[in-house]
Amino acid sequence: MEPKGSVSSIQGRVRAHRSLSTSSALQYGALVNSLSSLSAPEEAEMPAAVPPVRAYIAVAVLCYINLLNYMERYTIAGVLLNIQRFFDINDSTAGLLQTVFICSFLLLAPVFGYLGDRYNRKYIMIGGLCVWLLTATASSFVTKSYFWVLVLMRALVGTGEASYTTVAPTIIADLFTGTRRSVMISAFYIFIPVGSGLGYISGSSLAALTGNWQWALRLTPIMGVLGLVLLIFFCPNPPRGAAETHGTGVTEPSSYLDDVKYLVKNKSFVWSTLGVTSMAFLTGAFAFWMPTFLYRAQVYQGHQQACNTQICENKHSYIFGAVTVATGILGVCVGAALSRHFRDKVSNADPVICAVGMLGSVPCLLIILFVAQTSIPVTYVFIFLGETLLSLNWPILADILLYVVIPTRRATAEALQISVGHLLGDAGSPYLVGVISDALSTYHPESNDWSFHSLKYSLLLCPFVGILGAVFFLMTSLYITEDRRVAQQLCEGDPHVHGAVPTLELGTEEKEGNAVATSSLEENL
Repeated sequence: MEPKGSVSSIQGRVRAHRSLSTSSALQYGALVNSLSSLSAPEEAEMPAAVPPVRAYIAVAVLCYINLLNYMERYTIAGVLLNIQRFFDINDSTAGLLQTVFICSFLLLAPVFGYLGDRYNRKYIMIGGLCVWLLTATASSFVTKSYFWVLVLMRALVGTGEASYTTVAPTIIADLFTGTRRSVMISAFYIFIPVGSGLGYISGSSLAALTGNWQWALRLTPIMGVLGLVLLIFFCPNPPRGAAETHGTGVTEPSSYLDDVKYLVKNKSFVWSTLGVTSMAFLTGAFAFWMPTFLYRAQVYQGHQQACNTQICENKHSYIFGAVTVATGILGVCVGAALSRHFRDKVSNADPVICAVGMLGSVPCLLIILFVAQTSIPVTYVFIFLGETLLSLNWPILADILLYVVIPTRRATAEALQISVGHLLGDAGSPYLVGVISDALSTYHPESNDWSFHSLKYSLLLCPFVGILGAVFFLMTSLYITEDRRVAQQLCEGDPHVHGAVPTLELGTEEKEGNAVATSSLEENL
């Protein structure tokens, strides 16, 4: 019993000298590691955070809801021609539908990030999902003269995704560590492109099958009811940091201002967030407008007549959706495999892979825009290549955030990254492309050929943003090794420390006491 008492008293004296501020002068050293080794129980004594079977079931439920989230986001794009004809709106107004959805998403994300680091995350997701189900269903009943109501409903639909997207990855992070976490995060993020692709396909299919585009907006709410039930019964709310601390969790509170200061000083988080923003801008504009762009390309080639009926069937929504599903699965799997292969060999491999993916997609995007007017099959080849390269990044970006940020600030980090990424990314990019397209189309307002060219020239924004994103990821690679080490030491040094790493200043007496306690503990063992 004597050694335990000695260690306890030393820890008490040490904690008196700990600082929870975010000062850059905070230090690391052998003493932190030695004390953490004394205070940490043996591996066999550590409680499991969540039973493995339950953890895998929880991830499956979260993946299913993530699938529905992204189906809902891109169902609108799959029936965009029909919506434009029904409400008689131009390109810029059509792009506004996606912009208001993303804007509500980014405005509410910080709120849910704050709540997600402090309150029951399961209840937060349930509440947000309920709002999403109700508003998504209501949006399908808007009549022709009330387009503004559809815009409002689309804005409220963003509530569900804001509550879910900020919280769900942090739960996965608290269920698994190391390679298993990377695999589970990869599985979760596969459903971003898969859900997006299925959104195009399901939207177009239901509109064609029923002769009513509104039914396209009702499928995901119907499927969402099942997701809500599964979430209630099968998703746990593990302690924050449970995976790293073997179930103990991290409990020390801090203010939201401290959280933000910590994240702003985290260079890897800042630069990777800028990279995510560039990717969001590119993929947001590309994904929203590409089926319409391909349709106009075929009209330009004379292979298809311009639609003059109430329901316009765009076969490119099916094809582009299928390609997005395939490239999403392939890209995420390849990206995760490359990350696992190189991470132990090259400490900054993850952001470098992201930079290569972004930069490699740029020539593909340029070829897509200028080959579409002559050959649609060749265009699809480069769509496949470009989307695969972009999809490499999805699992890696999530993993980067989780391992450079301490557990009790991950929801806030997710929220801030989402807010910045969408505010400067896909919140405005579909609308901006639409505005530029409308401005260019005024030169030949009645020409179907110029309608294609105006959209083509407006989409040239995407390759330039892709180059910028690659630069941001390369900047991330300069800091990620150190930032990851810091976050790991924070977690392992003391599971109750919420803020930055503590500075330990022990006097001579305390150092001697620490040596005696260590010696006594070793003798007892």
